[in-house]
Amino acid sequence: MTELPAKTDRKMGLVIDLDTCVGCHACVISCKGWNTENYGAPLSDQDPYGSDPSGTFLNRVHSYEVKPTPCSSQPDPAAQLIHFPKSCLHCEDAPCVTVCPTGASYKRVEDGIVLVNEDHCIGCGLCAWSCPYGARELDLAAGVMKKCTLCVDRIYNENLPEVDRVPSCVRTCPAGARHFGDLGDPDSDVSKLVAERGGIDLMPEMGTKPVNKYLPPRPKDTIEDEIDILAPLLAPIAEEPQGFLGWLDKALDKIPGQSSGTSSGGAN
Repeated sequence: MTELPAKTDRKMGLVIDLDTCVGCHACVISCKGWNTENYGAPLSDQDPYGSDPSGTFLNRVHSYEVKPTPCSSQPDPAAQLIHFPKSCLHCEDAPCVTVCPTGASYKRVEDGIVLVNEDHCIGCGLCAWSCPYGARELDLAAGVMKKCTLCVDRIYNENLPEVDRVPSCVRTCPAGARHFGDLGDPDSDVSKLVAERGGIDLMPEMGTKPVNKYLPPRPKDTIEDEIDILAPLLAPIAEEPQGFLGWLDKALDKIPGQSSGTSSGGAN
């Protein structure tokens, strides 16, 4: 069996904003692509275009229609569609690690990331049975257990531009719903975000102490009263022409017969 470290130097993980996620599955596709082409055994598919497709994914998005709890200000709140991304939570007390009979599953001391040594994995599936979140998947082609690695081959890769040294799902998310950082540092951006928005653990009653956090969705009934959603579209971009258009306006101004503000017309 594998022992968990008593303490890790950092707690690298994800913060997922359920209020912002639009359920586009871009994170799912980017995760599949990156982990098939790079780290470890490729993520295989079994009859992907058949009537009963199946395959290995390290990140999935589930969608639910929920109705917020009634309160005095909202006795009959409207139902909301919530998109719920799910992957490995890199738990502090990870049962998938301690149950592994070969030591293939382990938690790193330097950053708290839970990984699988595929050379030692025998595909017994005990870690999948012990994970309360269903975050592990047995790749049927490779015969080894697969899981989210937080793109460990990206985040420390100095050959990549600094902006790309984040998990593929974070880099890809078009809505900015995914955030990455050290949740063990109270002064990190992700820790501050969790504190400001009341970030929560997934199934805290399981006692696994997940590192990843979720930011709860906010009621949509009153959002239009608080935010004018058309404001960014109606507000003027600039009082005066800038950039190329600003240069063009000044250049046309110098043409005889032209006056300021007539740059859209042709020269007489």
